[in-house]
Amino acid sequence: MRSATPKVLHPVCGRPSLWHVLRAATRGARPSNVIVVVGEGRRQVEEAVRSWRVRPEPTFVDQGTPLGTGHAVAATEEATQGADDVLILSGDDPLIGGEHVRQLLTVHRRTKAAAAILTTVVDDPRGYGRVIRVGDELIEIVEESEATPAIRKIREISTLVYAFRREELIGALPLVGRDNVQHEYYLPDVLPILKDKGEMVAAVAVDLGGSLGFNTRGSMAAVSSVMRARILEGHMRGGVAVVDPQTTYVDVDVRIGPDTILYPLTFLEGATRVGAGCRLGPSARIVDTTVGEGAEVTFSVAVGSRIGPRASVGPFASLRPGTVLREGAKAGTFVELKAARIGRNSKVPHLSYVGDAVVGEGANIGAGTITVNYDGYDKHRTTIGDGAFIGSDTMLVAPVRVGKQANTAAGSVITRDVPAGALAVERSEQRIVRGYRERKRAARRKQQRGEAVQPEEKGGADRG
Repeated sequence: MRSATPKVLHPVCGRPSLWHVLRAATRGARPSNVIVVVGEGRRQVEEAVRSWRVRPEPTFVDQGTPLGTGHAVAATEEATQGADDVLILSGDDPLIGGEHVRQLLTVHRRTKAAAAILTTVVDDPRGYGRVIRVGDELIEIVEESEATPAIRKIREISTLVYAFRREELIGALPLVGRDNVQHEYYLPDVLPILKDKGEMVAAVAVDLGGSLGFNTRGSMAAVSSVMRARILEGHMRGGVAVVDPQTTYVDVDVRIGPDTILYPLTFLEGATRVGAGCRLGPSARIVDTTVGEGAEVTFSVAVGSRIGPRASVGPFASLRPGTVLREGAKAGTFVELKAARIGRNSKVPHLSYVGDAVVGEGANIGAGTITVNYDGYDKHRTTIGDGAFIGSDTMLVAPVRVGKQANTAAGSVITRDVPAGALAVERSEQRIVRGYRERKRAARRKQQRGEAVQPEEKGGADRG
């Protein structure tokens, strides 16, 4: 991966690969014990897993010097004592779901097999061992280097998802050798050992979308693409309209209500929650945000915010963390809100910055309004009352309060509180300079002829 981050912690649709794998294990098998084998990057992996609050709480086993998948499983011998069956999954295989685990265990128990392996069909099987089986029984896994042309045409390959009877697994692991290119102990080598003993080994085919785990950035992108399609299919089954699935990105933890429409280039990330009947996009990025029923967000970004029912955001608005839009509120074109609470049916229609502010109900914030919240040292709050009307190009220098039904005149710099129902005006008196344009033209003609121009001929604003 060429990364300081352990491979299993690389995100796939909003959650690390290992998170997906642990969810599949716990949902699919309901195990009495969960064991995570760790090695390089142990501290990062353990901290991440603990933060996910997996139940049952995982036990961590340090593999030490990594000597292959068989070696990793052998390190868990003590930790698995008392178990009848052992389910084994790879931390870099996030496409495995709980339903796949249930299929594997069902066949494993029904056939009373010593081992069962999950298989899948991929688009490009090159580099993988091909699966030869009859019905549920695995006959052989043929490595590509040993495969005939006919066998190489097979696209069914083995995954690293196994179910074992623990007694048979622990008995076979010491028989696995290291006579291979990597000089490692390979877990798949347990299967022929069991078959040589006359044990049944089952093969369970599942659809993983034509992909498998990942070892490179490229294969991780392929895995993410399959996962993303799977997520969108689930939302569409639940009544969400996705106009163009190829350009719509939804993370695994996102929840969306029915009759919501996702337009192209919509990104829903993190723990975002979307109500019913919303219109999101095109070109909307919504992260860790709650969107109420019937709200609209278009050509905009919202992070760590709450958008109320029937509220409107965009186009080209930015809602930064801590922003709250109440029911029917509007953040319009080229509006930036930060830690601002905008009341019911209040409007910030365009070209404004409102930060560290509370706006009451039914207020209107004119174009070009700015809450001047930072004095170079600290942030300060602005409060705007119900029904207030803030004139265009008003500077509200915090801390300051504008009362209910109060007005500010366009172009004002408000530094003191405005009482309820009052009008605040702060600007210099307008002056008219008559004949200005003609004097400027005459002065320019003199300059072009090389003649001297007197200051009083320039028509400056100091002349009435």
